[in-house]
Amino acid sequence: MRTTKYIYLNPSDVQNFVHAAEHCDFDIDIANDRYGRYVVDAKSFLGVMGLDLRGRLAVSYNGYDEAFEQFLNSRQMAV
Repeated sequence: MRTTKYIYLNPSDVQNFVHAAEHCDFDIDIANDRYGRYVVDAKSFLGVMGLDLRGRLAVSYNGYDEAFEQFLNSRQMAV
């Protein structure tokens, strides 16, 4: 089942986010909620930094990793 969570990231969070995503054995996409056509691989530091970090971001994935879930929950926002 595909899971989508909405988070906020600031530039200093991006490295930790990508590091958490790299440890997952499933694909993770991240996109600007405002501009859904810009979808990048969440395991790409440059891709994530290229997104507009001023708004909320949609993180979509198929899988489960406890550490990644904890990271997302710490930065998750109400929809």
